Amino acid sequence: MGKDKYGHYINDEGVEIRVFNDKNDRSHVDIYDSCPAENSEHKSIHIKYDSDTGEGSIVDTTDGNKETTDIKCYLTTACMKHLGADFDDNCYELTVLRWFRDNFVSKEDITLYYNIAPIIVENINAIENNEQIYNYIYESIIAPCVKAIENSDYDFAYNRYKNSVLVLSEQFSQKEQEHTFVKKIGSLHNKVLV
Repeated sequence: MGKDKYGHYINDEGVEIRVFNDKNDRSHVDIYDSCPAENSEHKSIHIKYDSDTGEGSIVDTTDGNKETTDIKCYLTTACMKHLGADFDDNCYELTVLRWFRDNFVSKEDITLYYNIAPIIVENINAIENNEQIYNYIYESIIAPCVKAIENSDYDFAYNRYKNSVLVLSEQFSQKEQEHTFVKKIGSLHNKVLV
């Protein structure tokens, strides 16, 4: 990979990649099928991400239409809440789980997660004392999945994670159920994902 005359990274096929942080320190990755300065008919994918909030978006124009997908990851949010000042979006836990996702999780399950996760995050964030819930997610879901992946117990990691997404989705599918989850968190600890 080299650089074009504009200083942007470009590969042998002419795909251009731009990586930068904006004035609000949000990360951006822009991928073009050809240099947009030289080809007004280019196709592109734009990824924006804010590691402080776990929010972002993906704008895809590769099929000729503009499709925007919001990104909110309850895993990122749980890690942020649990790790505090030591949080890094490329922390060990997230790196391991992303590797697992990319190598062992079906496209259908990934799509389901990205449809459900924003609802889970939004409803948890609406609860005043949500740190207890995020710590629960970290300790009962993230940490056991990472340990299972380290031990090559991929079936356990997959089942724990998928079942967790479904349970959390049930708990946070309606706003009136939010406070019920906080009260049930102790009993869920014994029931969820055995």
